Amino acid sequence: MPSDQAAARAAELRALLHHHAHRYYVLDAPEIPDAEYDRLFQELQALEAAHPDLRAPDSPTQRVLGRVLEGLTPVRHVVPMLSIQTETDTTAAGAVAFDARVRRELALPADAPPVEYAAELKYDGLAVSLRYEAGVLVLAATRGDGETGEDVTQNIRTIGQVPLRLHTEASDKPPPVLEVRGEVYMRRDDFERLNERQREKGERTYINPRNTAAGAVRQLDPAMTASRPLSFFAYGLGDVQGWPLPGEPAATHSGVLDALAAFGLPVSNDRRVVLGAEGLVAFHRDILARRDALPFDIDGVVYKVNALALQRRMGFKTREPRWAVAHKYPAQEQATRLAGIEVQVGRTGKLTPVAKLEPVFVGGTTVSNATLHNVFELRRKGVRIGDRVIVRRAGDVIPEVVARIPEARAAYVPNFQMPRQCPVCGSEVRREKGGIDHRCTGGLFCAAQRKQALLHFAGRRAMNIEGLGDKLVDQLVDGGLVRTLPELYKLGVAKLATLERMAEKSAANLVAALEQSKRTTLARFLYALGIRQVGEATARDLARHFGRLDRVMDASVEQLLEVNDVGPIVAESIHTFFAQPHNREVVEQLRAAGVTWDEHEGAAAQAGAPLPLAGKTLVLTGTLPTLSRDEAKALVEAAGGKVAGSVSKKSHWVVAGEEAGSKLDKARELGVPVLDEAALRRLVEGGEG
Repeated sequence: MPSDQAAARAAELRALLHHHAHRYYVLDAPEIPDAEYDRLFQELQALEAAHPDLRAPDSPTQRVLGRVLEGLTPVRHVVPMLSIQTETDTTAAGAVAFDARVRRELALPADAPPVEYAAELKYDGLAVSLRYEAGVLVLAATRGDGETGEDVTQNIRTIGQVPLRLHTEASDKPPPVLEVRGEVYMRRDDFERLNERQREKGERTYINPRNTAAGAVRQLDPAMTASRPLSFFAYGLGDVQGWPLPGEPAATHSGVLDALAAFGLPVSNDRRVVLGAEGLVAFHRDILARRDALPFDIDGVVYKVNALALQRRMGFKTREPRWAVAHKYPAQEQATRLAGIEVQVGRTGKLTPVAKLEPVFVGGTTVSNATLHNVFELRRKGVRIGDRVIVRRAGDVIPEVVARIPEARAAYVPNFQMPRQCPVCGSEVRREKGGIDHRCTGGLFCAAQRKQALLHFAGRRAMNIEGLGDKLVDQLVDGGLVRTLPELYKLGVAKLATLERMAEKSAANLVAALEQSKRTTLARFLYALGIRQVGEATARDLARHFGRLDRVMDASVEQLLEVNDVGPIVAESIHTFFAQPHNREVVEQLRAAGVTWDEHEGAAAQAGAPLPLAGKTLVLTGTLPTLSRDEAKALVEAAGGKVAGSVSKKSHWVVAGEEAGSKLDKARELGVPVLDEAALRRLVEGGEG
């Protein structure tokens, strides 16, 4: 390609790639698929390889240069990156106090209109300055001491949200110099995915998004920075030359942010122009209520007098502007000492090591307990009793110990060991092969698992005991009325009627529901027992394969592996469950209480007789006359069929009831046979639809 054509095409490709990167990284609204972006990128790479003189600093191909820096070069800020005053009163009173100070500084009379403020988020990341000359990013620097920072240009180029060239209309020239101040941060979901990858590789995990982002920016290897999922928000200006703001001298800070967004720089949408103390308080409360739902960490909000003319009038004190304040929220991380470790048994039998802490105020409350997740995470963090640790609490999230503060121990402290017996019921504790969690094998016998076991047992797809919900189970267990599953069937109207919000009629209805639940199927009963790893489909497969409960209970791991879709982990879980004498006792007591099913329901399948719907796929739509959706699904699956969620050419039948919608239309379009409920029943019974 001739040089002039190559130059024109390279310019066109750079413009296209800048546009699509902005749509993808900043607006989150891509216009082309990733493959198309990659194709354009590769074309530009090839052009620049063939014509090296076409390489430009703002080319998308220059985001990751791939060479390790010898060291971070000091950078003198033309305009110092000053800090702002912190309001330590984390209540709404802090906002009121700031407004009062502003009014005093401006000598406003009591009857003067309220001051207009720009209210923003205080991001928990690393402050940086981006210098654009003639619209091209030429320098990026950290804050440092405010006067001198570090050159991190190559690393900042790797952040997809940072434009390498400012977006300007074709008729407009970019400012000769525009220095943008902002924050590099890491989203919580990106941070979690990064740590998950670290765990999979057996490498150390990171403590929090803020430190991880800061460390990534100050890497000597840009390729390492590029491997970290960093983001950026712009929030202000530094050195500016040749860019008179519209409307001077009445320009505003909010207008600056709007202009930065127009230049293609990411600016948070969680900002607002408010009036007076009342507006500041409302913003503070609104963001505090939404703090934990934000996709990134913040440690407060920032208030700035909106009018730039008023900012200049108020000026600075020492190294802080008088016209701005950072209004902090309660800290989400604090240091304290690990006094001990206890083991908590969860509702599913999982054992969790829990840190017993010297009480510390964090995240707006006093914390004395925090999760350590599991013994492997505990080992990875190197935490031992007596250590000083960092505790994190965010909103309603359970407090956790995130790291040990490195310091010498006065004496040797052994590693914590998980118990071999359940601290609640004394049953054996096992760790699944290849897993990380330790679990109590007590199952139905373990008091810690009792409530969850009862709720699962009573579930609609299990024993279907209508009326036995969370609050009633709490009363039954906490009051000592029910300790095991069989004791449910000993409940009478008189005993139930004494419970809170349980009148005689409600009690009678529950007793009737309990009586009705006694007649079930082997598959439902197996599912109701709550055996770990055994869902509805596995329970049905077990029932079909073995036919009788005793055969399931006595099966070896090898015999269980012969069941359809049962692998080593599931087989081991089933075998372990029935190897516990107390679980067998619960089963026998349930039988003695009158729980029964057809012991031959799986005999036909076991003998090799084909089920009427074996290998067939059906789709349910609309409302059937007598069967609920779940009942119809259970009927199909019991006959060996599969229920799909959508109609395709592979569907064998569509079962349609009243108000059938698009699925019925699709069936007719594809020529899939349509059945009513009566025809479905005939199919299940082995007849023709």
